[in-house]
Amino acid sequence: MTKVNPGFPGAQDTARAQIDETATVREQLLERTCEWCGEPVAYGGRGRPARYCSPVHRRRAWELRTAEARADRPVSEGGRSREPVREVVERTETVVRTVTRPDPGSASPGARPALRLSGEPYTLPSDAIEWIEALAALRREVANPRIFPFREHIARACEKTLHALRAGGSPTPAAAGGAGAATAE
Repeated sequence: MTKVNPGFPGAQDTARAQIDETATVREQLLERTCEWCGEPVAYGGRGRPARYCSPVHRRRAWELRTAEARADRPVSEGGRSREPVREVVERTETVVRTVTRPDPGSASPGARPALRLSGEPYTLPSDAIEWIEALAALRREVANPRIFPFREHIARACEKTLHALRAGGSPTPAAAGGAGAATAE
């Protein structure tokens, strides 16, 4: 049965009139759930809807799908073996012992000269001229940044040496500014 609105033009000709009604239903996807974790994934309405909530979950799903496919292949083609895993481990232990024996003709270890910071052997001037040259070099280098922080220590040692030289006495550790001189004062 077709109802016709009486105010509609041509309502009187209802017997001859045919009425077509068309209903349009539009569905729009708003969100779906992630295929990996089930969390909701919003859809903006453009392009292909996302299947996963993050690239990490998309990667995990792909790894699972491809791992299942690879596992079903024969072992010769890279598939999974049904045998239990066996391991063969080789352990090698190497011990190196170095024995250094002194030469019978070499000096005893206590007679070695002291070494400078550069690694060269430290030697004292052998005569008065070399001592004078060494002290002149020290005098020229007092402003050197390597020596400057220690100038007070050097000055005290030079004063003690000067005092011992003027006294003219026999060289003793206290008079020469040795290790015992600091504790004697």
